[in-house]
Amino acid sequence: MPRPGLPVIALVAAALVYPLVFGSPAAINVGVLILLFAALGTAWNLLGGYAGQISFGHAVFFGIGAYTSTVLLKEAGLSPWLGMLAGAALAALAAVLLGVPTFRLAGHYFAIATIVIGEIAHTVVRNLDAIGGARGLFLPILPTSLVNYQFHNSRLPYYGIAFGLYALALAATLMVERRRIGYYLRAIREDPTASRSVGVSVLQYKLAAAALSAALTAICGTFYAQYVLFIDSDSVFPLSLSILIALTAILGGAGRAYGPLLGAGVLVPLSEITRIAFGGTGRGADLVIYGALIVLISVAQPGGIAALGDALRRRLPQPA
Repeated sequence: MPRPGLPVIALVAAALVYPLVFGSPAAINVGVLILLFAALGTAWNLLGGYAGQISFGHAVFFGIGAYTSTVLLKEAGLSPWLGMLAGAALAALAAVLLGVPTFRLAGHYFAIATIVIGEIAHTVVRNLDAIGGARGLFLPILPTSLVNYQFHNSRLPYYGIAFGLYALALAATLMVERRRIGYYLRAIREDPTASRSVGVSVLQYKLAAAALSAALTAICGTFYAQYVLFIDSDSVFPLSLSILIALTAILGGAGRAYGPLLGAGVLVPLSEITRIAFGGTGRGADLVIYGALIVLISVAQPGGIAALGDALRRRLPQPA
C-alpha cells in the first residue's frame, strides 16, 4: 500500500488555501460542505474501507450527534461542545450494540441490515414528539462566539471548524492505518475466516472500527446542527445521506486515507451545480450523475479516483 504522506499534505494544503482564493460566502459554504463530507467519508472509511463492512446506515450516527447536542442545548442549556462529546459517546455505544448482531451477517446482507436500521431510526424520530417529531427542532440563537459554537457575521469560522473536523478524522485514520488494528482490519476485509484462524478477534476489531467511525460521524452531526440551526428527521436521518457518505469514500478511494477528500471535492460541487442549474425541476439529477460517475470509476479503476491517479502516475515517464 502506498504511503499517503505526499497526497495528504497536498490536499490539506489546498484546503487551507481555499478560503484565501475563494472568499465569497457561497464559495465558503461549498468549502464547508466539502470538508464536512470529507470528514464524514473519512469516518465511514474506517468501517467500510478498511474493515470492508459496507454501511448504508451512517445517517443514524449523524442524526444521533445532531439531536443529542441540540436537545441538551435546548433542554439543559449544555454547551454544544459538551453535547458534541455526549453525542459521540452515544453514537459509539449505538454502533457497538447494533454491531454485535449485524456483524454476524456478511456481504450484501450486512448492507441491507444497515439500510433497515437507518429507515427504522428515521421513522421513529419522525414520530417522536418529545424531540420535535416531524416538525423538527430550531436551535436557540446564541451570541457569536467560539464557546457558543455560533457565528452570525461570517461563515469563515465554520470553515475553520470543518477543517478541524476533517483533520481529526484524518489523524484518527492515519493512526489506525499505521498500527496493528489497521493491519488486522485490512486482513479481516480480505479474508475474515483466515484472520479468525490465526487468532484475530474479528468481531472485536470490527466493533472498535464501528465505534470510532460512529463517534466521528456524530461529531459531524453536531457541527451540521450548529451550522444550519435547524434539524429534523428528513435532514439528518435520511437514507440518501447515508448513501452520499458512502459514495464520497467509494468514489474517492475506499481504504485510502485521503480518498474521501477527493470524493467530496467532486460530489459536493456537483450537487451544488445541479441544484443551481436545475432548481426544483432537477431534483435527483445529482444522484443520476453520481451513479454514472461510480459506474465509470468502477469500470476504469475500481479503487476510485485515488487509484486512478496512481495508475496514471505509473504510466508517465519516470525521471532518470
